Amino acid sequence: MKLFRSVLVMLLSVVACFAADVTGNWVAENPSSDGYVRKTYFDLKQEGSQITGHVRTGQFYYPNCTSTGTEEHFTLTCTMQDGNNERHVVYEGKLVGDELHMSTRRRPDAPLTEVIAHRAPEGEGAMPARIPPPALHKVPYNGLAKTPPMGWNSWNKFAGRIDDATVRSIADAMVSSGMKDAGYAFINIDDTWEGDRDAQGNIQTNKKFPDMKALADYVHGKGLKIGIYSSPGPNTCAGYEGSYGHEEQDAKTYAAWGIDYLKYDWCGARNIYKDDEMQAVYQKMGDALQASGRPIVYSLCQYGRQEVWEWGPDVGGNLWRTTGDIRDSWDSMSKIGFNQDELAPYAAPGHWNDPDMLEIGNGGMTDTEYRTHMSLWSMLAAPLIAGNDLRSMSPAIHDILTNKEVIAIDQDSEGHQAKRVSKNGDQEIWSRPLAGGATAVALFNRATTDAPITVKWSDLGLKSAPKKVRDLWSHSDVKVSKADYTATVTGHGVVLLRLSQK
Repeated sequence: MKLFRSVLVMLLSVVACFAADVTGNWVAENPSSDGYVRKTYFDLKQEGSQITGHVRTGQFYYPNCTSTGTEEHFTLTCTMQDGNNERHVVYEGKLVGDELHMSTRRRPDAPLTEVIAHRAPEGEGAMPARIPPPALHKVPYNGLAKTPPMGWNSWNKFAGRIDDATVRSIADAMVSSGMKDAGYAFINIDDTWEGDRDAQGNIQTNKKFPDMKALADYVHGKGLKIGIYSSPGPNTCAGYEGSYGHEEQDAKTYAAWGIDYLKYDWCGARNIYKDDEMQAVYQKMGDALQASGRPIVYSLCQYGRQEVWEWGPDVGGNLWRTTGDIRDSWDSMSKIGFNQDELAPYAAPGHWNDPDMLEIGNGGMTDTEYRTHMSLWSMLAAPLIAGNDLRSMSPAIHDILTNKEVIAIDQDSEGHQAKRVSKNGDQEIWSRPLAGGATAVALFNRATTDAPITVKWSDLGLKSAPKKVRDLWSHSDVKVSKADYTATVTGHGVVLLRLSQK
């Protein structure tokens, strides 16, 4: 009897250990209201109390995971290499019956978010096989974006909430507000429009966008153009379907829909390619757009990695991101904008440095700071892509975005980017040569209190005082001395001048 009990205890222990083993492929599904199901895969192996494996969630693939604890409650730490940086995610996990409960924090200060995973067939959710990038060659210039693109993008304000009805109403507002008349042309749909692919591999839209061709026709009917978003990876930043392995197919689909602009975001491609392969990967879509039969502006979004400004034109790019994502704050905007000086030689008609979209009107800065934002981007010959809700702009925000005298600086046909002339503490002077021999000069005060700033004509390379000096925010001509001009500039503010000898 004693021997029987000992054997029974051993058998129960074995069964318990077997039942508690988390080894296998697990999937947690996160259905969205748009009908697209984002999935997180946990491919795990347990040996004793040690758990290893990899996790694929949205745009991220963490190939190296190790644990502490037991299957009853373990901490799984996973890492991935992202260019020169290492990313990591930490899950608190436990096995509950036949469910794997995994909790993580999106940010260190955020609450735990739990997903419940169930066993999936072995191999489901694995990263697709690597497609070698093509040999490098030069993609011909498409003849587009001879001045920096102007328009609107959905992400900064609406993120994943964007849908067909909102895009239509934004197009309506762009016309009725006068933004179209001021030069804004593109209505760009960012991430989360994507659905699954059909049996032939053609990308489909999700429930938020029932008919992309009809939507494009509506936007075109307003005298505007329409843009779309994708990624060279298997997934986009938000975890939706990317263009990996379907570049030519997707480009032809965009052309058939009537798309005029593509923002192509690196995101999920980092799970398959190294940063030094980036040029070839972007070239692949550049070729596909050229072969699509439709002129499509090509916007490279890879956060300024690999000195993109040196090769962006060679892959067919019309603009390329020079920085990480902007936020609606003075610190973010000013850090990005005032660090563009060394990139001036790379801006030219058809090919533009892109310090990211405008945050003007989203509420995180004052109107004074937004005027500085608009002035700085215009001096930089940057794309002017608004990101606010055009349907509910205040009069002040409307006037900032539609200031035609400031926009004319951005859209100057010579395409020169401004350079810093001088820096004295928090006060900076930038200048930009314009067509016809004119010059744009911006006096920036990065301090929080008002300060006088003096610009000397000799510092601008001018042999004599300009005959006409125009203040582009007060819309008035100003009198200057033969040697210089001094203005008291509001804290975080700007005085933007146009100088001419005519």
